[in-house]
Amino acid sequence: MRIGVYGGTFNPIHIGHLEAARSAVKKLRLDKLLLIPTGLPPHKKLGAGAPPPEKRLEMTALAAETLECGAEVLDLELRREGKSYTLDTLRELKNRFPKDRFFLMMGTDMFLSFQEWREPKKIARLCTLCAFSRDFQNGQDAFSAQKKFLKKSLNADVELISLPQVIEISSTQLRQDLSEKRELAKKYLTPAVYGYILREGLYGTGADLRHLPLDGLRYVAQSMLKHSRIPHVLGTESTAAALAVRWGADETAARRAALLHDCTKKFDREQHLHLCRQYSAALDAEELREGKLLHALTGSLIAQEVFGESKEVVEAIRWHTTGKADMSLLEKIIYLADYIEPTRSFCGLTGLRRLAFEDLDRALLLGLTMAVEDLEKNGMTVHSQSVFARDYLKGKLT
Repeated sequence: MRIGVYGGTFNPIHIGHLEAARSAVKKLRLDKLLLIPTGLPPHKKLGAGAPPPEKRLEMTALAAETLECGAEVLDLELRREGKSYTLDTLRELKNRFPKDRFFLMMGTDMFLSFQEWREPKKIARLCTLCAFSRDFQNGQDAFSAQKKFLKKSLNADVELISLPQVIEISSTQLRQDLSEKRELAKKYLTPAVYGYILREGLYGTGADLRHLPLDGLRYVAQSMLKHSRIPHVLGTESTAAALAVRWGADETAARRAALLHDCTKKFDREQHLHLCRQYSAALDAEELREGKLLHALTGSLIAQEVFGESKEVVEAIRWHTTGKADMSLLEKIIYLADYIEPTRSFCGLTGLRRLAFEDLDRALLLGLTMAVEDLEKNGMTVHSQSVFARDYLKGKLT
C-alpha cells in the first residue's frame, strides 16, 4: 500500500490541513492516510493554554471524518514520552506496515529546513518526502533547488505538491480569533471541530453550555455526532421547525430538541449506563434489553443536566424514538420530524410527509403504525410505549 503520513500539532486542525491532505491523497494516489498529532514538537513550543493531547487528538479525529479517503488518526506520538521525533514515528509505522511505502507530508518551511531535522538521512531512507507549497509558482526555484540538494546529500526521494486551493490561514490566527470575534474560526474550522472547542471551553472561548444561543448549540451538537449522522440531525431540525410553524409550536424549542435528540447516539452501552448511574436515571427492562433505545433517555439527561434545556425540550427528546401515549405537541413534532426528515428513505414516506402538514395526529398514528410493523416484520422487539402510543391515538381518532 501507499501510505501518507501527515503529522502536526493540529492546534487546532483547520480546513487548510484538510485541503492539503485531499491534494496529497489525489496526487500521490494514496491507499491510506494517517493523521498523527504531535505530542511534544521538537521545533516549537505549543504555548500556554494549548489543549491537552487527548483533546487535540479528538479534534483531529472529528476533522478526519470529513475526509472522503477515510483517514485514520493515530495517537502513537501522544503516547510516547519525550519529544516527538519523526524518525521514531516512521520506525514504529514500518514495524506495523513492513511491506508498505510511506509518504511523509510537510509544509514549505519544514521542507526547506529538512536537513536540520534529527537524523534526516535515516528518515529519507524510510519514506518519500512530500512537500506542500502554498505558492508553488513563486517558490519553484527554492523548491527545485532543495529537491536537488536533498537528492544529492541524502539520496532523498522527493515529491512536490502544489495546492490547488490556497488556504491563507494559520492555527495561530485561529487561536487568537477564538478568544475574540470567532469569525475566522467559523470559516476555517469544520463545524464539528468548532463545536468541540466551544463544548470544551478551549482557547479561551468560555461558552456557557446552559445558555447557548441556537447557532452555538448547532455547532456543539455536530461535535457530538458521527459525521455521517449530521445530515440526519440537521434535516430533523429543519423539518421540526417547519412543523412547529405549521402547528403553532415554539419553533426555537423544536430546533433545540431536534439538534440534541441524537446527541448520545454514538455512545456505547457502558457509556449510556454510566450516564444513567451518574444522574440516577431509572431504566426499564425493555431499554436495557434493546440498547439502541438508550440514546433517547441519555440524550434527554444531557439536554437537561449539561445544556439546561426546558422540560418540554427534554421530554421531546426522551420520547422521540418510542413515542408514548398522550404526547405533547412538541413531542409529536420531534417524533415525526425524526421519522420523515429529508434524508430518510423508508417506503411510504411521501404520503406521511404530506399528511404531517395536514393532520398531525393522523400522521403520528401512521408513523407509529409503520414503525411497529417494520420492527415486527424484521423480527425485532417492539417497545410497549410504541404500542401504547399507537393504541391511544387509535382510540382518540375513532
